Amino acid sequence: MTGPGADRTPVEDADVCVVGAGPAGAILAHSLARRGHDVVILEAGPRFDMESRIDRMKRQIRPNTPVDDIWDMGGERDAYTASGSHSWPLNRRRVKGVGGTSLHWGGVTPRFQPKDFEMENRYGVARDWPVGYEDLRPYYVRAEEEIGVAGDESADHIAPREEPYPMDAFEPSYTDQLYARAGEEIGVDVHSVPLAINDGTYDRNECEGYGTCQHVCPNGAKYSADVHVEKAEAAGATVIDEAPVQRFEHGPDGERVTEAVYATPDGGTHSQEADVFVAAAGAYETPRLLFLSESDQYPDGLANSSGTLGRYVMGHPPAAVFGILPDRETYQGVNGVPLASGTYQFYDDEAGERGAINIMFVDTAGPSPAELALQSDGVGDDLLGTIDGQYGNAIGLTAAVEMLPRADNRITLDNSRTDDRGNPVLDLQMEPGAFAKRAQERAIEVATNLIEELGGTVIYGEGTLTTTHDDMTAAAKGGYHPMGGTRMGTNPTESVVDSNLRTHDLANLYVAGGGAFVTGGAANPTLTIMALSLKAADHIDERL
Repeated sequence: MTGPGADRTPVEDADVCVVGAGPAGAILAHSLARRGHDVVILEAGPRFDMESRIDRMKRQIRPNTPVDDIWDMGGERDAYTASGSHSWPLNRRRVKGVGGTSLHWGGVTPRFQPKDFEMENRYGVARDWPVGYEDLRPYYVRAEEEIGVAGDESADHIAPREEPYPMDAFEPSYTDQLYARAGEEIGVDVHSVPLAINDGTYDRNECEGYGTCQHVCPNGAKYSADVHVEKAEAAGATVIDEAPVQRFEHGPDGERVTEAVYATPDGGTHSQEADVFVAAAGAYETPRLLFLSESDQYPDGLANSSGTLGRYVMGHPPAAVFGILPDRETYQGVNGVPLASGTYQFYDDEAGERGAINIMFVDTAGPSPAELALQSDGVGDDLLGTIDGQYGNAIGLTAAVEMLPRADNRITLDNSRTDDRGNPVLDLQMEPGAFAKRAQERAIEVATNLIEELGGTVIYGEGTLTTTHDDMTAAAKGGYHPMGGTRMGTNPTESVVDSNLRTHDLANLYVAGGGAFVTGGAANPTLTIMALSLKAADHIDERL
C-alpha cells in the first residue's frame, strides 16, 4: 500500500499498529511480524525508490545544497517553531519516509555506557533509568546482529562486552593513522568506532567507498530501516505510506487506544484499529501526536497524566574543530567510512561535573574546489592558491556531548501555526546548559591539541570556546539525536512509559524511540533505540 494511487484503506483484524517506519518502528514491526502477528505500519512520508539515491547523492555533493532538500524535507508538512534560546534545525536532522532518519545517518552504532543508566546513583545528577546496561546487553547483541555492525570488541574505552561484533572493524584510513600517531604523542587513545556498514558479510550491497554515508548511501551498504520494513512485509506486515497519523482515539474508559486516525494524499481520512498501538514517530513528532490526541480524559495530551509529556527533551550539542595541514595531503581517497575512528577516552572523564564526550575523527578533503571558489573573493592565481592550500589538506574532529535532562527543555504545540493538515505544529524550547557547555569546551580542547600536534592550523570551531582562535563560533547549534519527551520510569507521576515502553496510562499504547531515554549520554542513540524496541517487542508478543 505504497506509491501513487495505492490503496491506503485500513487493514482488518490487525494485531499491532505501528506509527512510524524508522529504526524503532521497523525493527519492532519485523520482530512481531516474523512471530506471526498481523502488523500494519503507518508512515507519514513516502517510500523512496532505491534508484533515486544516486540523484540524492548528487544533490548532497553539489555546492550550497541545503541538507533538508536531500530527502525532501520542509514546507508546511514539516513546519515547526523553535522558541528557545538555541536554534535546533529539525528539518536538517530528520527524514520522513520509509526508513526514517536512518536514511541519512552516519551509521555510527556505539552502545551506551553503564554509567549513562545510573547518573543519579553515581553522581547525584539527573535520574536513573528503570533498566541498566546488563538488562539491555542481550538486546544490544540482537540489534547488532540484526543491522550488521562492524567493530573491534577490544577497542579502548567502549562499553563492556565479551561478544564479538558481527563484522570486523573497517581498516583505518590514512587520516585515521595520522590521528593515531598524534594521539600517541599526547596521550589520547585512538580506536575504531562501530559502524552499521556492510563489508560484504550481510545480505545487502557491500560498501563501495562513496564516502557520502551522511547523508546518502547510494547503494544501501549502510544500514537503513527500510531493510527491516521490507523484512516485515515479507513476514506478512502491511505498510501504508504517506499516511500521517492525526490522532489516537481511545475507548470510553480512557484505558485503551481503539484507533489511529490517519490522512491520505487524496484528502481522505481513515481509522486503523488494532489490539496494540506503538507510537514510533520519533522524539520530535511522537510528543506532538500525543498532544494532538487530547480528550476529555486527557486534556493535557494522551498518556500525560504525569505532566511530563514533551519535557526533558535532550540532544547532543556538537563541538567541532577543523584545520589545515599545509605541507601534508591528508585526503588519500575516502574508504567509504568517513567516521571510522575516534576516542571515547573522555566519555566519563570528570563524570558528574560535565557532560560525556564522544569524539569522532572526520576523513574528509574539506570543502570541494567548487565550494572554495564560491566562498572566495580571489580570482586567477589567488583563487588557485586558495584551493591548492585548502583542498585535500583538511583535517577535522567532531564530538557529540551530553546534556542533562531539564523540565524546561520541552516540546509543546504552537497554536499560532499549522501544518498542511491544519494541525498545530510543534514548538521546541531548548537550552543545552552549563553541563553540556563544559563538555564542549573540553572536546574543543582535545581536538585542537590533536590538530596542533600534527602541525596543523585550526581554521574553524563550533561550540563554546576555550581557545583564542578568532574565527571560532560560540553558537551551540544542534538538532542531532533527539531524546526524551516521553521518558521511561517506574513512577507514573514522573514518567510517560515503563521499562517495556508501555505507557502508564493506557494498557495497549507503547512509545518506541529515543523519546523514552531518561538521560542522553554522548553515544549515538540509534543502537540503544533499537535494543529498547526489541525489548518492547518481546513484551508485546508475550501479551498478545
